[in-house]
Amino acid sequence: MQYKFPENFWWGAATSGPQSEGRFNKAHRNIFDYWYDTDPDAFFDKVGPNVASNFYNSFREDIDLMKQVGLNSVRTAIQWSRLMKDFETGEVDADAVRFYNEVIDEFIAKGIRPVMNLVHFDIPVELLHQYGGWESKKVVDMFVIFARKCYELFGDRVKDWITFNEPMVIPEGGYLYKFHYPLKVDGKAAVQIVYNINLASAKAVQAYHEYRDKAGIKDGRIGIVINLTPAYPRSESPEDVAAAHFAEIFKNNAFLDPAVKGEFPAELVKILTDDGVIWESEPEELEIIRNNTVDYLGVNYYHPARAKARETELDESLGWLPDKHFEDYEWPEARINAHRGWEIYPKAIYDIAINVRDNYGNIPWYISENGMGVEGEAKFRNADGVIDDDYRIDFIKEHLEWLHKGIEEGANCFGYHLWTPIDCWSWMNAYKNRYGLIAVDDLATQKKTIKKSGVWFKSLSENNGF
Repeated sequence: MQYKFPENFWWGAATSGPQSEGRFNKAHRNIFDYWYDTDPDAFFDKVGPNVASNFYNSFREDIDLMKQVGLNSVRTAIQWSRLMKDFETGEVDADAVRFYNEVIDEFIAKGIRPVMNLVHFDIPVELLHQYGGWESKKVVDMFVIFARKCYELFGDRVKDWITFNEPMVIPEGGYLYKFHYPLKVDGKAAVQIVYNINLASAKAVQAYHEYRDKAGIKDGRIGIVINLTPAYPRSESPEDVAAAHFAEIFKNNAFLDPAVKGEFPAELVKILTDDGVIWESEPEELEIIRNNTVDYLGVNYYHPARAKARETELDESLGWLPDKHFEDYEWPEARINAHRGWEIYPKAIYDIAINVRDNYGNIPWYISENGMGVEGEAKFRNADGVIDDDYRIDFIKEHLEWLHKGIEEGANCFGYHLWTPIDCWSWMNAYKNRYGLIAVDDLATQKKTIKKSGVWFKSLSENNGF
């Protein structure tokens, strides 16, 4: 076999509570529930999160399908807005506890390792409207109440925890570029949110380590999932290199460095200070970040970033934006996924592997998301009713070839998770782009069938390579 992976390699997939469960029996609304209720037109085909892929009702059948496509591990997210009855006191919702217990037990019964994430962009809307969401350090402490409850309720069986998925998307989507609620443009608030989420993650790590030690759990660990988009400069000119470097330290290292090294990049702190937007911090908070780094790292990679020195004037009326220091660049040689519009650049996975090996202590890590979205995927359905997605198989293979090279060269990578096991609801895009190994054939009936890639993925998992 040409590409053999390390023993006990994770072959899995990732989804999330708000994108799969639906809103059945949910105690509270998250920001996407609220946004959909107030502006359904913002969502593709007006499809909201009310049903998603019906995981709340069909999780046993869905987990059985995940087993059929060879998954040995699955990451999903516990919904803060589902689990907690009272955010202040820590009282939990009984039905949510039942549901998550049954889901975790079903994964384990099927031989699938459950990896549980605490936040997948889905803050309860009450905490946004009442306190300002992640702008507030009170909300940071309320998040820790939620995290502790998760560990106490499920930590006897869940041994792999994640604090946040793609934390940079929270300030980018909600406070810089208006693709997530609350649809603001407020660069100073975005920078404070970057800091507050790093603090929240470190406090959740601290709480888990305390729980683990007290409970005598030897094999439990906690990490964070960061979307790493390596930033490549347009040219080797000092201006383009500096632009790409800023994009790298802002988009990637603002979360990667505190999570793994316990400190923010000094260059970034200086630039934000010079720009007059540096976050408010306390020495004891920085100490918490310093002393509570992650046990392992998840890396989401879809496409690279390409940057150049600014050539057009930035609209100053919007206040400070990170775009002040760089401009996106469209590489003429880029290979584009015609069905989604994103660049396909598998070598970046190798570049990430070497970066983590050389600059982040070769911390244990895994690819926590990688995948290919396709709009109108039903057109690839064959006469037998199966989605013939050879393009997805090729995409996975290309990325795994580069990942394998990184592992051969000493990168400490222990797994690969595809986004996603079953076609899921994707925020404003709803079901526009499909990513799953398993198709949701009909949103009304929730009929699900395994795609060609699902059959192939099973052989990949069984052979531990290809």
